[in-house]
Amino acid sequence: MKKIILITFVLLFSFSTQAQDKNAKALLDQVTAKVKSYNNIVIDFKYSLNNSRENINQDSKGNVTMKNNQYVLNFMGITKIFDGRKTYTIVPEDEEITISSFNEKDDSAITPSKMLTFFNSGYKYSMDILQDVRGRKIQYIKLIPTNAKDQRKEILLGIDVQTKHIYNLIEMGKKGTKTTLTVNSFKTNQPLSKNQFIFAESKYPNYYINKLD
Repeated sequence: MKKIILITFVLLFSFSTQAQDKNAKALLDQVTAKVKSYNNIVIDFKYSLNNSRENINQDSKGNVTMKNNQYVLNFMGITKIFDGRKTYTIVPEDEEITISSFNEKDDSAITPSKMLTFFNSGYKYSMDILQDVRGRKIQYIKLIPTNAKDQRKEILLGIDVQTKHIYNLIEMGKKGTKTTLTVNSFKTNQPLSKNQFIFAESKYPNYYINKLD
């Protein structure tokens, strides 16, 4: 009798988990479709880094403009421009610019545009809590990296149920580090300059240019 009850419980749990995974995948698919439907995306965000063991608490703000795989990222005083072929990292403090080619075969290369769809491979996922954040319903999905060497224990991805936009991303590291990226502003299909993603060397006459390849 006990065995029958145990088997029934296991089966019910299995079915529940499968349904949960399907719901999580359906929501993630909606997020991906929404991102791909826009001509461009402009995001203002807040980035927090916390580690109580190391007594680290850091907050930074940034913004990124994306169109297809091109982007301009401003973060921590550094500007990164990717024109589809090369990445230009501009550091005003050092008056230095680093130019490097993008390797399309490098799956580990993370770009801002991938940050909105990174979850499509390399993770197991399931529905987590639903929270009310200032009148917005935020559904969290828990992502567990499938690569055992990944230094992240888990990721919580918060999705606005109504807009299907990412609200925040919380990463928990295996060594106690917690990073949180919160989207403060999510704008789409904005009027952009035709030179938005073009690096103009003439704007930096006194900068040292380091070409990696």
